[in-house]
Amino acid sequence: MELSEFFRSHPAGAVAFSGGVDSSLLVWAAARYGSDWRAYYVHSPFQPAFELADARQVAGQCGLPLTVLDVDVLQNETVAANPPDRCYHCKRLLFSAILDQARRDGCPLVIDGTNASDDAGDRPGMRALRELEVRSPLRECGLTKAGVRRLSREAGLPTWDKPAYACLATRVPAGTALTAELLRSVEAAEAALTELGFRDFRVRVRQGMALVQVTETQWPLAAARRNEIQRRLRPLFESAALDLAPRVPSE
Repeated sequence: MELSEFFRSHPAGAVAFSGGVDSSLLVWAAARYGSDWRAYYVHSPFQPAFELADARQVAGQCGLPLTVLDVDVLQNETVAANPPDRCYHCKRLLFSAILDQARRDGCPLVIDGTNASDDAGDRPGMRALRELEVRSPLRECGLTKAGVRRLSREAGLPTWDKPAYACLATRVPAGTALTAELLRSVEAAEAALTELGFRDFRVRVRQGMALVQVTETQWPLAAARRNEIQRRLRPLFESAALDLAPRVPSE
């Protein structure tokens, strides 16, 4: 099945929109091939500011209505405790909010950006999507991440080469409680590294320390900017260190 066929068969619905590569293609396809679709972005302490900015840009470019829902996931005690299956509980919470609003708006179907490259065994949140009957047309159409990027580039989407991104909570080890302050520190640290020219990196929290993970090609930049990295991150964390194992870009 082609993506165009999916939207022609389902002319109305709601796109769970993160601002990332996969869901951006869905927003474009819904606007191009559907007739009555809306996009829903959930704003929470887990999402950095740039994701909402990207979502607004793509929705505006595609001409699809965008609804922003504010959900404080940290009010959920299980999510805040950060157990190994946190993603499942968080996905239930976020998608339940989207489903509730979509129903009130008259949207009969909710879809997400899971693609054919995503391994269900590595993503406990997929269980929540199945339980809530959220459809994943990219996966159903057999579109891998490479295919999504190719189609996104052809469509002129600014996200076509956007690095894969996971929520801020993934920077914190399971079992370490999540707080708004800690997540703001991670966001500020990653924003600082972006300003220094880094791309596709992570700032992991390790017992009060910021562990910076960069790709091997950016090690020279990390060495050249090491003093600046320390200066920018020390106000946010007790210390900062560079992970000697290079980050492998993920798709």
